[in-house]
Amino acid sequence: MNKHTLVTAICEKLEADLVVLKDAARATYEAATNEESKPENEYDTRALEASYLAGAQAKRVGEIEELLYVFKNVEIKNFEKADAIMSTALVELDSDNKRSFVFLMSKGGGIQLHIEQMHIQIITPNSPLGEALLGLKVGDVAVVESAKKLLEYDILAIQ
Repeated sequence: MNKHTLVTAICEKLEADLVVLKDAARATYEAATNEESKPENEYDTRALEASYLAGAQAKRVGEIEELLYVFKNVEIKNFEKADAIMSTALVELDSDNKRSFVFLMSKGGGIQLHIEQMHIQIITPNSPLGEALLGLKVGDVAVVESAKKLLEYDILAIQ
């Protein structure tokens, strides 16, 4: 897996999300400021609710723009088998005979995408799994404490 291709795919996903969100924010703002949104009585809160929604959407637009900046300017490190896991590592894991791929980044946790027939999830060092992986190497086991049990992830590969 070429991590530059992965980052490009993430940026394309974020840019597509940004277009949709900007359109929704624009429509919500117009609804909040439209002449027809004026309250009909003291209990009519449609315009107020629309303005809150528009504000939240504008905040999310800013968050996505920040993520795009991070991904477009990230310095991707190529890892060897003996290297310790850190930011920009693409890690192949096995947990209970289920393989998964995670991409460790400073921001963007939770983003998921399919590329080259792989399901990849972005995690951050602040997540339980990200914290457990930091500093480990291929062959090590990351242990994550969940509410019900301890989860173990065998580290199969790093790039």
